[in-house]
Amino acid sequence: MRIPRPLRAAALVALPAALLVACSTAGGPPATGGSPAAGAGAAQATTAAPRQQPSATPAPEDAATPGAMDTPPPVRVRDAFAGLQATLGDGCTTEGQCAYFLGRVYDELEELDRAMKADPKGPGHFPEPIEWIAGLRTAIGTDRSYPNLRAHQDELVGTRDRINTWMQDHPDDYR
Repeated sequence: MRIPRPLRAAALVALPAALLVACSTAGGPPATGGSPAAGAGAAQATTAAPRQQPSATPAPEDAATPGAMDTPPPVRVRDAFAGLQATLGDGCTTEGQCAYFLGRVYDELEELDRAMKADPKGPGHFPEPIEWIAGLRTAIGTDRSYPNLRAHQDELVGTRDRINTWMQDHPDDYR
């Protein structure tokens, strides 16, 4: 018996589709135990897949540490200092570039402050840089706008440079 050409083409398309459905279930073969190519078995295999997906509820060990996924781990002092050092060759040449530069210096100083306070050696190991950043934060206030940062440009860059010099004298803290 010869199978007509349109039926052969349909079978060639249906077989890979049925195998794809069977392979896409997370737990292996369909829950019915039947062949996925058998009409009802294929439909049951696709409806069984959602029951096999992992749940969105956290595992018990994740629940034991509340907020573990909320905040990333603190950056190491050496990594934060490297970010600050990356600003050393920059400056204000155009208004747009200057806004980016001053904002970045401020952000890098804040990151370094957080890293120093979270360091295993303790914040007492970095008293001067933490004090300088606190003084800068007081001078700038809560206004992070470009005009305010531009008005405090000398303090921003000066704090960056003082910290760079201090860190160069403490190479064990960033290497």
